[in-house]
Amino acid sequence: MSTKLKIFFFLVIVTTSFFGRSCRHDENDVIPDVHVDFIIDLQDPDFSNLMVAGSFDTINAKTRNWGQRAAGFNGNGIIVYAGIDGFHAYDRTCPYDYAISNLSVRVKVDYSGAFCPVCGTKYALAAFAVPVSGTKAYPLKSYHTSLENDRYLRVWNK
Repeated sequence: MSTKLKIFFFLVIVTTSFFGRSCRHDENDVIPDVHVDFIIDLQDPDFSNLMVAGSFDTINAKTRNWGQRAAGFNGNGIIVYAGIDGFHAYDRTCPYDYAISNLSVRVKVDYSGAFCPVCGTKYALAAFAVPVSGTKAYPLKSYHTSLENDRYLRVWNK
């Protein structure tokens, strides 16, 4: 086999394995899947703050009696963030503490982002919940969102 052909096959294998890895979003998704599926009416006064970009709300099993479908992993809840590019939803469980110590730690949330009180990781909600300080190992687990009729925000994962 010629050298050019060997190089070609090598590049094909490297490229294929690179793209194969980049399509798998679950490599950094250390928080186990739980059923999440609820709809927020953005005209409901309790959720009107989500109409402003940069705002957030926290959802849990007690919110509107939605139960486990809004509880997130281990009942830690879900953060719904109104970004300038649309809505985002993240599990409130710190992925680093879960991956390293199998601990289910609820992150604290304020307008500067989310913060783990145990490992000290700070997450930027405006940047897809990536860690910006602390361990910087894993982003928060994200859930799908879709907006219907500029009013109903659905959050789900399956």
